[in-house]
Amino acid sequence: MPHSKLSKLEFRIMDVLWTQGVASVREIQESFPEKHRPAYTTIQTTIYRLEEKGAVRRVGKVGNFHIFESAVSREAAQRTLIDDLLAFFEGRTQPVMAHLIESGRLTLEDVREAEDALRKLREKDESR
Repeated sequence: MPHSKLSKLEFRIMDVLWTQGVASVREIQESFPEKHRPAYTTIQTTIYRLEEKGAVRRVGKVGNFHIFESAVSREAAQRTLIDDLLAFFEGRTQPVMAHLIESGRLTLEDVREAEDALRKLREKDESR
C-alpha cells in the first residue's frame, strides 16, 4: 500500500483496526457513532476495497463473518499521506509549516522535538 490513497471512511475503518487489532465488518460498523453510522454494506464494500489495496487482510472466519486486521501500520499510512501532501506542494515544506504556525497548531514543544530530530539526523550523517 505504499502509494494507495485512503479515503476519509477508509481511514476511519483503519483507525478501528489499529485500535482494536482485529474486527469483523459488523464490529467495525458498530464502532461508528449511531447518528453517523454507515450501512453495513458500505463498510463491507470499503473493507473489500482496503483488502484489494493491501491495507487490510482476512485473518479468520467465525460462522459467515470474516475477521480483518490491518496489514499496514498507522505510521506507514501517515507517512504516505504526508508524502502525498508534500507532493502537492512540489516537495516544499514551507507552505505546510507556515499554515501550522498561522493556525496555532505548531507548538513550541513541536519545534523543540523537530530540532532534536534534525540534530540527531545531522549527527548520524556526520558520523558516516
